[in-house]
Amino acid sequence: MIDVTITVNGVALAVSVELHHSLLDLVRSAGYRGTKEGCAEGECGTCTVLLDEDLVCACLVPAAVCDGSQVVTVEGLDVPDLAAAMVGHGAVQCGFCTPGIMVTASALIERCAASGEMPSTTRVREELAGNLCRCTGYVGILGAVAETIRMRLDGRER
Repeated sequence: MIDVTITVNGVALAVSVELHHSLLDLVRSAGYRGTKEGCAEGECGTCTVLLDEDLVCACLVPAAVCDGSQVVTVEGLDVPDLAAAMVGHGAVQCGFCTPGIMVTASALIERCAASGEMPSTTRVREELAGNLCRCTGYVGILGAVAETIRMRLDGRER
């Protein structure tokens, strides 16, 4: 066991983890159940979180190396505009992939809002490429992300 101090969604946690535990194991055992395990191989994006402001697949990151880190899961996002756009565009069906997509999309939206840049559809597709969805066909997801970026750039909320 290794003692780890980590901040998840603004809450400091001191936990003991086994060497084989992933960051995904840590956040889920701490009660953050929005982050899901899809493939356990870093291929589906379902477990995407922000680790020290970088997008990572939590299933691939050993919990033991996260000592002192800041983590944001889907529960820690403040994106009502993106959530409303996802629902409005029919971008949420079974919902299993949604947490990872929301984290990835929110990071893109924040970068675009900071730069004042509206990305091309190709760029949005590339940014979301690590998040697999079997239900929606991506059209609604892409539309929701683009709408949210446009609204943020215009200084409006949905």
